Amino acid sequence: MTTNSTTSPLRLVSTTATSRRLASMNWRETGIGALRIVFGLVWVIDAWLKWQPDFQKNFVSYLAGVLDGQPAPAHAWINFWIHVVQVDPLLFAKLAALGETAVAIGLIFGIFSNITMISGFFLSLMIWSTAEGFGGPYMPGSTDIGTAIIYAIAFVGLFLTSSGLYLGIDRWLTPRLGRLSILASGRSHSHKVS
Repeated sequence: MTTNSTTSPLRLVSTTATSRRLASMNWRETGIGALRIVFGLVWVIDAWLKWQPDFQKNFVSYLAGVLDGQPAPAHAWINFWIHVVQVDPLLFAKLAALGETAVAIGLIFGIFSNITMISGFFLSLMIWSTAEGFGGPYMPGSTDIGTAIIYAIAFVGLFLTSSGLYLGIDRWLTPRLGRLSILASGRSHSHKVS
């Protein structure tokens, strides 16, 4: 394969085998970016539902609704959070909505992806361990362990693939952040590889 070394974005590619490998990576990278964006749209819907007045008025009752049938440790954990939230339920409902909105924006635009993925992971675990009651109670007839734990695993996958670099702002942003590049996907160009 011959390329114009001054104008081609693939100027370092000189063999057909290398070209095929690069092409296969490109569709995978595009797929990772598209998956991140679609996951972000799911979080937009989740966030929109959290901004609804009904959710915000009934936040404590949503948490309390998963207490029945829980084993003692899960019951104690959920009860702890109910007592914390009862201090100011509207504030906590708005914080939940704001957190989900921030995660949705980070996912859709691929911006500050490392902090987005870490925040989304912990937010998903928090939802799973409180509002979803660890997916329980586990008894005959249980069919799954809840969706938020799957969200947490998806965040790990998106983090490990540096998904913000694909169809995301992090590709442009990371090299410009200097020391703060750890917040975004990828590696800052200021770090030298030996």
